[in-house]
Amino acid sequence: MTENTLGLAVIGTGFGCITHVPAFRDAGFEVRALIGRDRDRTAERAARFDIANAVTSLDEALAAADIDAVTIATPPHTHAELAIEAAERGLHVVCEKPFAADLTQARAMLDAVERAGVVHQIGTEFRYATPQALLARQVAEGAVGTPKLATLLMHLPMFAAEGSEAPGWWTDGSAGGGWLGAQGTHMIDQIRATLGEFDSVSAGLPVVADRGQTAEDSFTVHFRTVDGVDGVLQSTVGSWGPLMMTTRIAGTGGTVWIDGDRVRHADATGEREVEVPADLTNPAPQPPPFDFFSTTYDWLHATGLDRAPYTRLADAFRRRILGEPIAATEPRPATFHDGVAGQAVLDAIRLSAAEGRSVRVSDIG
Repeated sequence: MTENTLGLAVIGTGFGCITHVPAFRDAGFEVRALIGRDRDRTAERAARFDIANAVTSLDEALAAADIDAVTIATPPHTHAELAIEAAERGLHVVCEKPFAADLTQARAMLDAVERAGVVHQIGTEFRYATPQALLARQVAEGAVGTPKLATLLMHLPMFAAEGSEAPGWWTDGSAGGGWLGAQGTHMIDQIRATLGEFDSVSAGLPVVADRGQTAEDSFTVHFRTVDGVDGVLQSTVGSWGPLMMTTRIAGTGGTVWIDGDRVRHADATGEREVEVPADLTNPAPQPPPFDFFSTTYDWLHATGLDRAPYTRLADAFRRRILGEPIAATEPRPATFHDGVAGQAVLDAIRLSAAEGRSVRVSDIG
């Protein structure tokens, strides 16, 4: 570390380059190495993004540059080995979601970072997205009274068409992915950050547009939280039709919901738009270069919607490394503790779908 400039290695040449590289730079990190599996592809992408060192291992990165931290943007079944290796070398770690392949791996990752005493976070950037952060604040401030009902829906026809392409980890049921891993982890984190811990789940993981994959392209989860909120999470990328998105929390005193990039509130006195405070306002999305996309899955990130919230996540990571405070009014950074808790919910959902029964999250592992 040079003064307050932190050296970063980005592990992963896909989403790592599309979002992590610009976001961590925006947050004040110096990206000093790009780590990928294929040396030629890694060198090409490092040159494209003006990264000095293109390498294929963490050892190479450490030999080539002064590295303080890593961010891991690789398939979920690779996360445990990479995060544990980074922690054992004393590096601070951000790990993408889905956090791990299963709860055993997730716990091993948490044990490693705690033994090493390094700062750790997971890539739940939408805690910092303006509408989601504002909705969570409204709930915390009592705008709905006692929360009782939650509805989160997302229908996105990205993979309904024949020939739609997704990365291998997404379609392989043994790799910890699927649409539950790709999108469900965000929804699970939103519930945990806004309404508290999951108590039980009853779930289905159907394949609507069968492309020969062994992982689901859709999910429906009926859940109950420890505090008694009843809710439904449903999402699909395999059905035809228009985009449909709903995030709605109802309680004893009112309802709040996300309407596009706005948050609205209704109670006995009427309905209104909630004003966005300055501390939750993000800059406009900055689309990455379109020629960088090769699969249908890549186009999920075409708007650049991730960059501003990911920059806030990275800034919180930087400040925590430097020992600077995180304000109580800010979204709380998600750590590997959250990764373990979220993984337990994922594993409970998968068990529920496999066995056709309700599962208590506390019974997992």
